Amino acid sequence: MIYALLGIAAAFCAFIQWGDEIPLPHGDVNKKEAKYIHNVQKQEEKQKYEKKVMNRNPSGYMTVEEYELLSAPKDRMTMEVEVPKIPTPADMVYVPQPSYQIVKYNNPPGSPEITIGSSLYKRRQQNAQGIVSPDFKKLVYPSIYYYPNSASTACDLFVINLEEAKSNKDKILTANVLHRVSEPILSTEKSNDNLYTFRTLTPIDFSTDGTKLLVKEKVGNTKDGIWKTTPIVYDFVNNVSYNLIEVRGAIVYYWERYKNLDLDDKRWDVYPLGFDAENSDWVVVNAVAYTGNTPINLGIWKVTYTGEQSRLVTFDNSAVNVSMNGYKLVKAGAEPPSVSEKEAEHLKKVEKEQAKQKKKDEKAELKELEKAYKTKLKEMDAEFKESQKDYDMRQRINSSTTGNEGVEKYKEIKEQQEAKRQQLLEKQKEKELKLLEKQRAKDENANSGQ
Repeated sequence: MIYALLGIAAAFCAFIQWGDEIPLPHGDVNKKEAKYIHNVQKQEEKQKYEKKVMNRNPSGYMTVEEYELLSAPKDRMTMEVEVPKIPTPADMVYVPQPSYQIVKYNNPPGSPEITIGSSLYKRRQQNAQGIVSPDFKKLVYPSIYYYPNSASTACDLFVINLEEAKSNKDKILTANVLHRVSEPILSTEKSNDNLYTFRTLTPIDFSTDGTKLLVKEKVGNTKDGIWKTTPIVYDFVNNVSYNLIEVRGAIVYYWERYKNLDLDDKRWDVYPLGFDAENSDWVVVNAVAYTGNTPINLGIWKVTYTGEQSRLVTFDNSAVNVSMNGYKLVKAGAEPPSVSEKEAEHLKKVEKEQAKQKKKDEKAELKELEKAYKTKLKEMDAEFKESQKDYDMRQRINSSTTGNEGVEKYKEIKEQQEAKRQQLLEKQKEKELKLLEKQRAKDENANSGQ
């Protein structure tokens, strides 16, 4: 008997010491599960809030979904481009800022050429000088490609539609390849079978009305020089191009027929000069033969922009009037130091104000995020509280009724609650309307008194 009592006492002591490990009866499982889910959802909202706070200064880490969202394709034609400017720290007294001016592109006539830099052989591509149309609505530029396996080049001619709501200078400065039309208007042969072969397209000039563009295609070999230059006219109205190869045939025919000179045995070429100043339907070209140390002038020729007719004009280059219609942007020096110094002073003030505003904006942003987070938690707590009340009511109804009687009673109680809620809303609306009417009457009295 004594041993039995000792055993009971020992068990009681163990219960007192380790009672927290013994499973105890608990309340409604459904309510506890709902509360657990509610707490999990609140924790998720907290994590979302903390993530938003942290992502104000992105760390670079992101989920796959976030990466896919950021890497989704964007409409490059709608992307904004700022005027390029050399960054100037506020503590710098003077950093030369280049100044630009708009000049005629084809000046003197026939002078535009593509300058290929050493970067072409490293980057395999180079964008050359572009020409702007007379109405400043589009810019055309050549893009040259280098193929190292054959040391050859090819070329495409692209169009960039310039932004309208800017000055002419800013239109050119902000012209960016992002906004170019995807398909080129002209392209050279892309085959690179022959070693050291180069093919380039150089814009020469626009017509007076800007509807046509004169281009020269140069084909040659870096070891042997230029083989042939072909004038090409692109018609923007009909979106077609015309190779003016007929003018070369006319020049060969004239010198063989009237001068007894076979140009096929000589090294010669043509230089497109531009559009005729009196009639832009005609293109002016100069033919030159290389038969010795001094090139021989083969005459100034005109050819229609479609290449249907060709004629000799003169052997006197000064007697030809060629129009100059396109534009380009060139550096015209640097801004004077006084301007940069004033800009530096202004920049210090701006940076100071920006720092203040940034701090203010960050504080407001944090406050707004916190407010939204707390509002969300209140909504979740209110919904949870309402769902728990609804659950308790169902349980009470089910314990006092049977069958469909409980369902009908639940619907009746919910309808009564909804009607009561609507009454409260109506009263609130009436109260707000009365306040508005009172304020309106007060404002009218104040205005009539004036």
